[in-house]
Amino acid sequence: MPIKACEKGYPKNMAGQGRVPVTPELMLRAYMAGLFPMAPDAGSDELEWFCPEMRGILPLDGFHVSRRLMRTVLSARFAVATDQDFPAVMDGCAEPAPGRETTWISPRIRTLFCALHDMGHAHSVEVRHEGRLVGGLYGVAIGQAFFGESMFSRMRDASKVALVHLVARLKLGGFHVLDTQFGTDHLSSFGGVEIPARDYMRQLGQAVGRQAAWIGNDRVTDLQAAIRALRT
Repeated sequence: MPIKACEKGYPKNMAGQGRVPVTPELMLRAYMAGLFPMAPDAGSDELEWFCPEMRGILPLDGFHVSRRLMRTVLSARFAVATDQDFPAVMDGCAEPAPGRETTWISPRIRTLFCALHDMGHAHSVEVRHEGRLVGGLYGVAIGQAFFGESMFSRMRDASKVALVHLVARLKLGGFHVLDTQFGTDHLSSFGGVEIPARDYMRQLGQAVGRQAAWIGNDRVTDLQAAIRALRT
């Protein structure tokens, strides 16, 4: 999958996918080439591969957190953990929500990402309130790049808290690229930007060839310090 694929915008139903099985290993190769998959709809068994001409990223050193949100993150309102129930986070992201009545997360997509999770390449950040899962996000980690896939919220601020925890974990673990696929007004409020595909591929090529560590649930003190440092 050459870099030039990214320069042509949004390839869909790429030639050969019917002959070449889409495996978790192929998914990793696709991400490293700048592509990411979606299903046309929740009931489809097909996959479409996307590579926007302008790519959304969230620069880790330019992440913005408001005082109000930081107070919420540091309070005892939510309990946040990682990788305790990856499938449940995917199911939450697939739920209908205002402005997102349909989903691209098909059973095939779910199976592939759960396989990546079992391989240690896909991770979830889970936000709970009184023991109930109320928000979270998931994505794929390769080298020093994290590819954000989707997030959901069943309570105010739950997905935002997940995002703050994600960024803190990525910075603490030595990641350098947080891919958001597309730019949105919501992400721009946190410092998200869009960059040309060629610039994105340059950053990606450097990041996937270097090592980073996903921060689990055992480094609470370090993580709290990393979260507080986001406001400095």
